[in-house]
Amino acid sequence: MIRAVLQGLLDETGASRVTLRRGEGFPVVEEVLAPGAPAIAGEQTVDMGTQPVALEVAAGRQVVNDDSATAYDDPEYHRMRELYGGLAAQIVTPVFRDGEVVAIVSLHQLEAPRRWTEAEVARCRAAADRIADLL
Repeated sequence: MIRAVLQGLLDETGASRVTLRRGEGFPVVEEVLAPGAPAIAGEQTVDMGTQPVALEVAAGRQVVNDDSATAYDDPEYHRMRELYGGLAAQIVTPVFRDGEVVAIVSLHQLEAPRRWTEAEVARCRAAADRIADLL
């Protein structure tokens, strides 16, 4: 069921990749990919505990970046962007359970920046809520 939620989000937005991060250090435990998008599941060289987006989401905030290249002035963040296939735009949404962030849903656009619509941002929140119900 969780995979279907992620696939629906990918299909509805036409993005490049959707991931679910969960567990200690928030590794990618599920991902769905558009044709040609590289997988990031299993990539372990990025320390999510120091990534600015992960820190914001761990604090319970949804992050919406239309142009990820200009979002943060952090060398490790930009290394991560390159490792993740040229991450150009993203929506990163916390999944809450009993008031705690227990997972993270990430919607990625590769290659070129993109302006996310309010509807797409809301779809990410709805997907995170649905996943919370399934966990």
